[in-house]
Amino acid sequence: MESIVLGGGCFWCVEGALKDLRGVSEVIPGYSGGHVDDPTYEQVCGKCTGHAEVVRVSFDPEIIGRTTLLEVFFTCHDPTQLNRQDQDIGPQYRSAVFYADEGQREDTEAVIAGLTDHFPHPIVTEVSPLTNFFVAEDFHHNYFANNPYNDYCRVVVASKIAKTRAKHALLYE
Repeated sequence: MESIVLGGGCFWCVEGALKDLRGVSEVIPGYSGGHVDDPTYEQVCGKCTGHAEVVRVSFDPEIIGRTTLLEVFFTCHDPTQLNRQDQDIGPQYRSAVFYADEGQREDTEAVIAGLTDHFPHPIVTEVSPLTNFFVAEDFHHNYFANNPYNDYCRVVVASKIAKTRAKHALLYE
């Protein structure tokens, strides 16, 4: 098993889009990339911790390769938006890959290079070494599955998940 930490705006969207991919065993929402230990959701949303909303994805690279996983990740958010995703604005919503080793860094940079012609604007995804990961509060876990009628989930999360699953349908269980 391997893990990689990915940030693509609201972690509810990224978690929902990556769950149920064949080979993915766990998607845990959390916070990474900042300077405050064990931050709360309120602190991260206050934009003073330096953390991004992220998910830690555990996967079997024999079933879903890292490159494929990254390609799905880059489908579920807009990596050309700096410190935001649509109406979610702030550094906590930045596009980011926090890599655990040089292989993850190299693969991330290769995927980004291969996608540059697919976007009308430059990709601004932060690619940084993983220095910390703090698990988010329990109510953020499986948020979309547990709150499908929440307005934000119906309007924002559902459409991002649907777009990702439509493009990569054969990768889902």
